[in-house]
Amino acid sequence: MDYKGHDMEKLFIKDLEVRGKRVMVRVDYNVPLDADGNITDDSRIRATLPTINYLLDEKAKVILASHLGRPKGKVIPGLSLRPVAKRLSRLLGKEVPLAEDCVGPEVKKFVDKMNPGDIILLENLRFHPEEEQNDPEFARELASLCEVFIQDAFGNCHRSHASMVGINRFVPVAAVGFLIKKEMEYFEKAVNNPMRPVVAIMGGAKVSDKIKIIENLARKMDKILIGGAMAFTFLKAQGYEISRSLVENSLLEEVKNVAEKARKNGVKFYLPVDFVVAEKFDPKAETKVVTFQEIPPNWYALDIGPASTRLFVEALAGARTIIWNGPMGAFEMDAFSRGTYAMVEAVTNSHALTIVGGGDTDVAFNKAGATYEVSYISTGGGAFLKLLEGGELPGIAAVTDKQAYEEKQRATVMAK
Repeated sequence: MDYKGHDMEKLFIKDLEVRGKRVMVRVDYNVPLDADGNITDDSRIRATLPTINYLLDEKAKVILASHLGRPKGKVIPGLSLRPVAKRLSRLLGKEVPLAEDCVGPEVKKFVDKMNPGDIILLENLRFHPEEEQNDPEFARELASLCEVFIQDAFGNCHRSHASMVGINRFVPVAAVGFLIKKEMEYFEKAVNNPMRPVVAIMGGAKVSDKIKIIENLARKMDKILIGGAMAFTFLKAQGYEISRSLVENSLLEEVKNVAEKARKNGVKFYLPVDFVVAEKFDPKAETKVVTFQEIPPNWYALDIGPASTRLFVEALAGARTIIWNGPMGAFEMDAFSRGTYAMVEAVTNSHALTIVGGGDTDVAFNKAGATYEVSYISTGGGAFLKLLEGGELPGIAAVTDKQAYEEKQRATVMAK
């Protein structure tokens, strides 16, 4: 497998000697919590189990490091990783102690007492402002805890933080874990070397969040389906009136150019033809279905309509690869969820390789009980989007080619 010219096979966890060594695994346990601090979705924790179990089987001393939420460099008890340690203990059938911090003399003593086959979880990395600042001394202190570093936090790989990139300067050996290898293999199959026809479904609210992705996919897909509120910017760029629906007027010309380039590349470009509209964004509001030319003044379009759903489902027929990012409407409200769930059903019923990631699309599949009916659901929202843009993930690049990455960073600093 190749990523940006880096040979990840030579930097995979199974190629390293880990027995009896202190191995730090950077994981992404940024899981959703309810008001009482209970984990509502542990899929990100479960996704790291292959890497953890491999290391435990090899009798390594496993040190897990993660962030949770946005404490902005302050200790916030409600963002402690304690609930994660409890859930992980249950999943592993083995106690996972939580360190009181992630650096410092007490943590060092905690690690020094570990025996082969032991596992601990460090407290929230973002309780220290130096983590997000990619502070070299903080990275050095983290690195001092281990002999081997494993990068497996795919969902955070688009961030240039101390535990993601800075630590690689100070650890003697680094590699990627099972999760990142799996994520990159599926991305390769879906985007860089797909079975054709390949279809991309793009939804969500803002075109500005997805325009680079659509531009990149317009060179690689056979079909692109645009849903969600972002469709209105495309419709207005074609000269249609769309009432009060969300539009990014500053992007009209760029959107028009992207759609035109896609057509010139032979990519079939699909936009909704009807919508579910309401006078206000309210689950009790009156709704009706209209074509996009007939949206009433001062009404909002909040979901794709039945004709659009049929059009999109028909466009998926015969697809051998499907990539989906972003819902078709405000699916969190039942009245505006039918378009998204109809597409969930169509994707799960297809015979294609199906990859889902980012933009709450995974939430839609979870709510529909269809999580296990797609080929793969990515664990990384922002990281998945960065890959779709054709961009580099610093968290992976820093592991797979440390020298090239450091040279690039130095050049960037000197340019400033």
